[in-house]
Amino acid sequence: MDGFKPIKNEKTVISIRIDRDMLTVIDELANDTDISRNEMIIQCIDYALKNSKEKQAV
Repeated sequence: MDGFKPIKNEKTVISIRIDRDMLTVIDELANDTDISRNEMIIQCIDYALKNSKEKQAV
């Protein structure tokens, strides 16, 4: 495995309040794509940040 260097992505634990109906949709999408709820939320946030009108650096 020459050249492979595993890295640890730093993550921070947070708590959010979310509408129950929205959470149901998130859970369904996560289940349909076989990823965790956490990963689905991360990907949604990442997409929103990258596609916001403001185009702020992330």
